[in-house]
Amino acid sequence: MPTVSALSSKAQIKHHEPTTHACDSSHCSGAVEYGIISANFRKGKEDFELAKIKLTKTELKAQQDALKRYQRFLPMLQLKKQQLQSEIAGISAKADAVSAKEREVRAALSRWVGLFATDESLLEGLVSVKGVHTGNANIAGVKIPVFESIDTEVRPIDPFLTPAWVDDAVAVTTSILSLQCERAVFEEQRRLVSIELQLTSQRVNLFEKVKIPECKEAIRRIKIAISDEQTASVTRGKIAKSRGTGEEVAA
Repeated sequence: MPTVSALSSKAQIKHHEPTTHACDSSHCSGAVEYGIISANFRKGKEDFELAKIKLTKTELKAQQDALKRYQRFLPMLQLKKQQLQSEIAGISAKADAVSAKEREVRAALSRWVGLFATDESLLEGLVSVKGVHTGNANIAGVKIPVFESIDTEVRPIDPFLTPAWVDDAVAVTTSILSLQCERAVFEEQRRLVSIELQLTSQRVNLFEKVKIPECKEAIRRIKIAISDEQTASVTRGKIAKSRGTGEEVAA
C-alpha cells in the first residue's frame, strides 16, 4: 500500500540532524592547551596595542570619546540582540504550528488512503510545485521572505478513466505541498535572522569584552602617566627653586 508521502514526493523537505563527535582525553587536553595559548596570545596582543597608545592629554580625550561612543552603542546592540532572539523564537513557533497542521491533514488523509491501493501508478507525480510566491518583510534591519502562495502543476488525467477520489487526492496533496513550502519559508526566515543574530552577538562581545575594557585601561594608564609627569614637573620646579634660593644666600 502506498503511503501519503508518495503524493508529494517532489516537495519533501530534508532535515539534517546535528551530529556530535566524541572527544578522547588527549584531544580534549590539546583543545584546552590551545585555548590557553590563544588566550595568552590575545592578552599579549592587547598589551601590545595599549603600548602603542600615546600618553598625552590629546590621546586621553580621544580614548574618553571612544569609550562614550562604545557605551552609547552597546545598549542598542544588546536591545537588537534581544529582539532577534525573540523573533527567532516566534518564527520557530510558527514553523512548528505549520508542521502540526500538516500532521493533522495527513492524519485525516489516512482514513481513506486505503483507496490508493487499487491504482498506485495514478499517484506518481500527480501534483508538483511549479513556483512559490513570497513577499518581503523587515525584522530589525533583516530582509526576510514572507510566504504567500504556490503554483502547482497537476499531471493530466482522464476523468472518465480515473476514480472519483483522485480529485480529493489532488486537493489534499496541494494542501500538504503548500504547508511544506510555507514551513520552508519559515526555515529560511530563521536562517537569515540567525545570521544577523550571530553578527550582532559578535559586536556585543567585541564592545563588552574588547573595546570598552581597552579604552578603560588606556584611560587609566594615560591618567597615571599624566599624573606622574605633573608630579615630576612640580618636583623639578621645587628643586630648581631651592637651588636658586641657595645661590642667592651664598652670594
